Amino acid sequence: MTGANGGAHEERAHKERMKVMQAEQRRKRAAATNPEHGLVLVYTGDGKGKSSSAFGVMARALGWGQTIGVVQFIKGNWVTGERQFFERFPDQVAWHTMGEGFTWDTQDRTRDTAVAEAAFANACEMLAGGEYDLVVLDEINVVLHYDYLSSSAVLDGLQARAPRTSVILTGRDAKSEIADYADLVSEMREVKHPFASGIKAQRGLDF
Repeated sequence: MTGANGGAHEERAHKERMKVMQAEQRRKRAAATNPEHGLVLVYTGDGKGKSSSAFGVMARALGWGQTIGVVQFIKGNWVTGERQFFERFPDQVAWHTMGEGFTWDTQDRTRDTAVAEAAFANACEMLAGGEYDLVVLDEINVVLHYDYLSSSAVLDGLQARAPRTSVILTGRDAKSEIADYADLVSEMREVKHPFASGIKAQRGLDF
């Protein structure tokens, strides 16, 4: 009997806690406002999943019939599953791979800087043109980390974007001034990675 009474008490207590949480969430939703302009999201950190998160948001935007622009700053012409997938939506996705590969492969700072500047000029056109609901600047945090671009230039580009356009910036080592400007910052933390155990990148999981 005591067990039954105790179970009923726990159930009532749980229900009351959920009612409080429900009321708080409803209060927050009622107080939230629509900014009527696009948001800036930053995915950074040393863990895997930054670009993958951005591509997930792209899929969500496609579901709502939105238009998307992508500028890849680092990965070069590496064939990836996500690129092949999004090429199936030519009327909604404009994909520009501007980088020439990883910085440790190119080993040419002057050339890397020139490529980054050209990629960002293209990105600025996308941001300001008013054609896109979402623009993904993939691995731009990396080129900022290596000072191939200046934070001030990137902030100017973000501030000059069209009102409808949201932006996602990916890559480890996001600059603090970019993070401060962003509406959302998520940091991926590496706990365990198969590459550390000598396992090669896997098609469909890693690229």
